[in-house]
Amino acid sequence: MDLITIASDRLAVCVNQTGAELWSIADQAGRNYMTDADPAFWTGHAPVLFPVIGSVAHDRIVVDGQAYPMARHGFARHAHFEIVERGADHVRFRLRDSDATRTQYPFAFQLDMAFRVSGWHVEVKAHVTNPGDTDMPFSFGFHPAFAWPLPGGADKSAHRLTFAQDEPEAIHRLDQTTGLLLPEPAASPVVGRDLPLTSDLFDSDAIVWTDQRSRALTYGAPGGASLDIAFPDSPMLGLWQKPGAHYICIEPWQGYADPQGFDGEFATKPGLVILPPGDTHSLHLSIMVHPS
Repeated sequence: MDLITIASDRLAVCVNQTGAELWSIADQAGRNYMTDADPAFWTGHAPVLFPVIGSVAHDRIVVDGQAYPMARHGFARHAHFEIVERGADHVRFRLRDSDATRTQYPFAFQLDMAFRVSGWHVEVKAHVTNPGDTDMPFSFGFHPAFAWPLPGGADKSAHRLTFAQDEPEAIHRLDQTTGLLLPEPAASPVVGRDLPLTSDLFDSDAIVWTDQRSRALTYGAPGGASLDIAFPDSPMLGLWQKPGAHYICIEPWQGYADPQGFDGEFATKPGLVILPPGDTHSLHLSIMVHPS
């Protein structure tokens, strides 16, 4: 495990070079605002989801009529990224296509993950570049797992999400056997802008918005710590935990799992970015810590 630490005068942020995965956000008192990664529940911290999000039908994608094996959430989360820039308060990692990636995803690509910390603010930027000569379809997702409850003493049951806008739109669920997106929408659990968090929300796995209004939210509890989380470039959102665990995953996405019944060319899958040759598509995640 190669953990890289960057720091401000308020926070220390660790990132694992494997997967370019945000590992921890801790204040000067040592309080961690991310998951405890209890192996009884889930050992992930904040995997990078690329070039797919969630499950794909038959565990493969189809490009120009040829099937390529593709694991859930793609391969970037297990890949070794190179460090291309590093300073006391920032670090930038890079993953390029290789013979190994092309057996799963037959496209040239460059994926940069840049992390910076300033005061109480953590900024993560993903830059996906197409160096090839054909259009490149892809999805990208952030998957950070934040502490639930957050450090500072507020009760777990008092935690909630407050969205930047009202969120009346229906949600979707996943088939718990295949991981594919169920076609039937479900009523949103959000009341106005507020979603009180309870473990039973996740008895049927993740909550998925395929077309969300908000691009920011606040997570926390009255009288306790809170996080302002902004995702200006991600139109979809997933929420997930394993019931009883000490984390809540707040996942801004560009894309989502294959809908049940989808069996077409990868480039026709809903929610993808189609990136022209030579172009770069950037997605940002901003986390502002408000300690208790």
